[in-house]
Amino acid sequence: MADRRGLLIILSSPSGAGKSTLARRLMEWDPGLRFSVSATTRNPRPGEVDGREYYFRSHAQFEELVESGDMLEHAKVFDHYYGSPREPVEAAISAGQDVLFDIDWQGGQQIRTSVLGKHTLSIFILPPSIPELERRLRARAQDPEDVIENRMKKSRDEISHWPEYDYVLVNDDLDATEDRLKTIVSAERLRISQQPDLAAVVRRLNGEFEERHA
Repeated sequence: MADRRGLLIILSSPSGAGKSTLARRLMEWDPGLRFSVSATTRNPRPGEVDGREYYFRSHAQFEELVESGDMLEHAKVFDHYYGSPREPVEAAISAGQDVLFDIDWQGGQQIRTSVLGKHTLSIFILPPSIPELERRLRARAQDPEDVIENRMKKSRDEISHWPEYDYVLVNDDLDATEDRLKTIVSAERLRISQQPDLAAVVRRLNGEFEERHA
């Protein structure tokens, strides 16, 4: 058995707040972190491999996984389903491996209320200001104007869910936010629920007390 159970680390934020950059830095800091591989009903794109980019499933297979409780979270995006299969995540945390989820508040809510909910660590990333959020979106130069406007409108609803998370970080300085994120993960790995051998250690200590007074 592993020395500790792995964590389900949920990172959420409005688009442009720095979540994906922080997720990448977290995985560079600890190469043992595993990024959650989602399942989807869309067809593989050229170069994509089943089990690497996604688990590719038919609509019927996906719906069966949902009905059987084998999806930690799922959503329908346009005509396709996306979700996080429970089995590989469960195997990873049982082996002491942390699993990182870069998902929205809805997916995070589903995971926190799932059978693995007690092993979750949820962190919401806030921008320092709305003008700065918009500046970052425009600085990426990836999206047309209508997409940026839609992201900005959606961000207000996303930000309203901040109280549902274990921790909230204001990303006003990327390096400082990264340091705070690492501190949180390091501390949460020592949570009682993540240390399955603690009960045995305490039993041994009690036994040593009894031997001492025998």
